[in-house]
Amino acid sequence: MTTPPLVPPFVGQPPPPQQQQQTQAARDVNTSSLCRIGQETVQDIVLRTMEIFQLLRNMQLPNGVTYHPNTHQDRLGKLQEHLRMLSVLFRKLRLVYDKCNENCAGLDPIPPEQLIPFVEDDGSKHEDRSGGQSHLTSEERREILEVNKKLKQKNQQLKQVMDQLRNLIWEINSMLAVRS
Repeated sequence: MTTPPLVPPFVGQPPPPQQQQQTQAARDVNTSSLCRIGQETVQDIVLRTMEIFQLLRNMQLPNGVTYHPNTHQDRLGKLQEHLRMLSVLFRKLRLVYDKCNENCAGLDPIPPEQLIPFVEDDGSKHEDRSGGQSHLTSEERREILEVNKKLKQKNQQLKQVMDQLRNLIWEINSMLAVRS
């Protein structure tokens, strides 16, 4: 890597190609890296907030009790510094949030049902994915669910018919037993 020139380029002159690449790389930050930075920022915010509450808990109220002005000023300075840092961290978090939204603006939202594998309620076994079959599309999945629903309805109807036949046979056998 070469060192940048000491003299800035003239106004009419375009920046060197290496500088253009560096600025382009600085702009194209990975969204996952931004999310990690945002997570670390949130952790810093929580840490600073806990420190603020710790300082507030340790501060004594000026209720007529003699207190040390130097200690009070020191704690007040620390508190103000924590509040300033908290403000900076919130601004940083806002910038990260805006940049993530900007990076994800062109993406189509994908429903979570397609991203997360789930177990169906009917306990059906999943197809063998190692057999070379690709994942089902949402339309195919919907069709399969419809067919399963119709199959359950038909099974329920068959069960009712079988129960009615069983009751009829029971009654016929009871009548025959009474006759003999």
